[in-house]
Amino acid sequence: MPDRFEILGLPVDILDLKSLLSSAGALIADARRDGRPRTVAYLNVHVANTARRDEDLTRFLRGVDLCYCDGAGVVLGARLLGHRLPERMTGADWIWDLAREAQSRQWRIFWLGGEPGVTDRAAAELRDVHPNLHIDSDHGFHTPEATPALLERIVACDPDILLVGMGTPIQERWVAANLDALTVPVVWCLGATADFVAGEVNRGPAWLHDNQEWLARLLTEPGRLWRRYLIGNPVFLARVVRQRLSGRE
Repeated sequence: MPDRFEILGLPVDILDLKSLLSSAGALIADARRDGRPRTVAYLNVHVANTARRDEDLTRFLRGVDLCYCDGAGVVLGARLLGHRLPERMTGADWIWDLAREAQSRQWRIFWLGGEPGVTDRAAAELRDVHPNLHIDSDHGFHTPEATPALLERIVACDPDILLVGMGTPIQERWVAANLDALTVPVVWCLGATADFVAGEVNRGPAWLHDNQEWLARLLTEPGRLWRRYLIGNPVFLARVVRQRLSGRE
């Protein structure tokens, strides 16, 4: 597995896209061998700031088997602490590579999350490009009473990877609460990726989101995201600087 360090007490694995996909394959194999589900999550500035006030989220992230960088702010924070992350990997980008890998290696995927119909359309987009991809999907707004039937459906589909996209911290809480009831080798939190793939949310100009995705998202959804980025980013970096000055890893 990749090398790991911590930012603000939260794990980050040193990964590029190739090693992310190969690590996912290794986790599937390990889980199939010993029967213990593996978990994958991501760290970005929003997740780190949310975890500061959420002990359950912190506990979940510290226990995941793989945690990749999902934001330029974390790349910068790592550099301030003397670590180098090869790249930040956003779900809307790597989902296509995962679909290609899954088709090639015959991995079965179940994608859970989003408003009703959104993830179904996102899965259809992936199948249009990778027609032999085996992917099932459902929305992320099931009531507690409906959850047992949802879990039965997921188990019956026998996926190798369950993608859970409900936003932080809802998705992490859902995984923590239901992991023991699942027999899925890899359970992977991926945020609002379905919204982007299905065209529900505009990522902004490609030249901008490829380099400064937080700014591209802020420009497309200023009313919802201004506090997250204009306040959250400086707060995160100030905390990282304090970590460096204190000498704590």
